[in-house]
Amino acid sequence: MKRLISFVIKHIPRKYLQLFAHFGAKFLGLFYLGNKVECNVCHHSYREFLPYGRKPPRSNALCPNCLTLERHRLMWMYLQEKTDFFSAPKKVLHVAPELCFIKRFEAMDNLEYITGDIESPLAKVKMDVHEIPFEANSFDAVFCNHVMEHVEDDIKAMSEIRRVLKPGGFAIMQSPQDMSREETYEDPTITDPKAREEAFWQSDHVRLFGRDYGKRLEKAGFDVIEDDFVKQLPAEVVHQYGLPAEEIVYFCKK
Repeated sequence: MKRLISFVIKHIPRKYLQLFAHFGAKFLGLFYLGNKVECNVCHHSYREFLPYGRKPPRSNALCPNCLTLERHRLMWMYLQEKTDFFSAPKKVLHVAPELCFIKRFEAMDNLEYITGDIESPLAKVKMDVHEIPFEANSFDAVFCNHVMEHVEDDIKAMSEIRRVLKPGGFAIMQSPQDMSREETYEDPTITDPKAREEAFWQSDHVRLFGRDYGKRLEKAGFDVIEDDFVKQLPAEVVHQYGLPAEEIVYFCKK
């Protein structure tokens, strides 16, 4: 199963995965029925989640029903427990929107919800995160996950997100991190896809963030809380919901 999923992720264009992967995942989910883990977003239970990832695929990662990964389930729980996102009126911009969130956020009466991306077929507004086509101080919240490792200038993109946030608004911008690195690694001379995958974990990444990710967000003007929220949860909760046990939530305030 891990080899199959790794092959699919590597060789099928992302836009087709975004449109059609949920059909295959739901079929595979029939072989994973059980009650040892539960998705806190869609509330379906399984004996374990599907594996997911490139090299190598992570065990117990992908919800077959709604396609949440570990980071999505963590973000959902964080928003529930640490913010007023589910109750207060908010205008929200979701860059590179994840399928597992779109319909749920669209159905929330307290949200004015806008999706945007440069190429995703799931987004309603075509936009470059380096030049977001909205006025300053427009949004109460912005989500932009696993994007900053792809963009040409991460500090400019982060600054644009801050620009469109209202004073007092917040952004969540999670990215892959190599916690063994003190500083973010960039090398534009690496162009071979295999070499890029080795250096940056994926061939379409242009950098690999280190422990300085929060400082880069601060450089863009944010007040950043590096929240080890998941480490404060009981181990049985982390296991039950398949959460990423080491991930830091970067809660960025304007």
